[in-house]
Amino acid sequence: MTLSTPALILLVANLGLIWLLMAAPLGLRTIRLRRVLHERPDRIWEAIHPLGRDALWYPRVISSEPDPHAGRVVQRFDHSDRRGNPISRTLELSEVSGPWRHAYDARVVEDSALDASFWRNYSERRIVGETSGGTELVIEQTDRYRGLAFYVFRFFALRREVDALESWLKTGKVKQTGQFESPGTQVLMAVVSTFVLWPFFGLSADGLIFSSMLTAVIALHELGHMAAYRSFGHKTVRMIFIPLLGGLAIGSRPYNSRFEVAACALMGAGLSAFLVPMLAAAHATAVSEFADQGIAGYVLIFLLILSAFNLLNLLPMSRFDGGQVLRQVFPTQDGLLGGTFLVTAAILWVGWRVGIPSQALFGGLAVMALLSLSNRASVKMREELDDMTGGERLLAGFGYYAALAIHGYGLIFACDLLFLR
Repeated sequence: MTLSTPALILLVANLGLIWLLMAAPLGLRTIRLRRVLHERPDRIWEAIHPLGRDALWYPRVISSEPDPHAGRVVQRFDHSDRRGNPISRTLELSEVSGPWRHAYDARVVEDSALDASFWRNYSERRIVGETSGGTELVIEQTDRYRGLAFYVFRFFALRREVDALESWLKTGKVKQTGQFESPGTQVLMAVVSTFVLWPFFGLSADGLIFSSMLTAVIALHELGHMAAYRSFGHKTVRMIFIPLLGGLAIGSRPYNSRFEVAACALMGAGLSAFLVPMLAAAHATAVSEFADQGIAGYVLIFLLILSAFNLLNLLPMSRFDGGQVLRQVFPTQDGLLGGTFLVTAAILWVGWRVGIPSQALFGGLAVMALLSLSNRASVKMREELDDMTGGERLLAGFGYYAALAIHGYGLIFACDLLFLR
């Protein structure tokens, strides 16, 4: 069985999902959440207003105090900025008149972690009014979105907050939420991901084995990112499985330096690179010592999947690991263009070497270039990241090209023995 057709289908599906989640221009959108709560309007108002008597009911809000400027409030959160300090955010509030009991509009005018441009289109309205059966709470958040991912994240974050508020109003305690990120849920998501990937490899026993291999490769890749986060002092790290799309490693604070960005991005493929020579040796052992072609074949398939997955992640696209590393290593536009050209040429050569048709290679390259160009906008931090030293730049650059070379070798080694014998 050749893996080229399912791999191509899977690649196209992933590129389409990445564009939808990260780059699709959604424009100005409003998230609206309505909940009827069995509590007095005044008590709910004291909880949701930043200067209310119970404004600190939510554990993620550390403090909420009036700013010297009239109509402004400064809030501090338990989320850390790049230095490990609590993030502070200044809100500009205005009361809203209407048939409801209480309402206010809010805009973010200052953020200790993010540049003001991040909040340019953001506004929020919270409304408390009496209705049959209780008190109606309505929360509206409006912003301009590019891609579905952040839109969906905000929707669930807002729903989680309202669920916690409802629990606090009933019991005086905030119910633990965030079960989606728990290890048990993520193991379940990994299993779901395996079964979602199964049809791409054929609905057979071998197909299930191959999809399980890809899930294992994704987990190893994300473990590399997580190890890097911990080495840079992140107190907590999480792995999130996204069926069909792959996985995501998340640290506990924003990046502090360009070297941290490069190292954390590189370690996904970097950890897997250690397995390439081990798998090549395991294949040789299975053939020479045990004369077991079946095990040797499965080892080669795993090596192929491992190398191909990590090689694709090293592509110099803005949202891929390779693009993140290159942007940190090369501070000038000319240097970035030169590095991108060399990496692209190397990956095209590997693709040609393993027998991928040139039309497919250049077609895929064109699609990836368009996706990268449509996705250039990124979150701007309030302060510039600490720059790399010359030694750090060399370390990250040579590490990147080493990971590229070893995964390219692994792909060629596996394909030569599987398909070109």
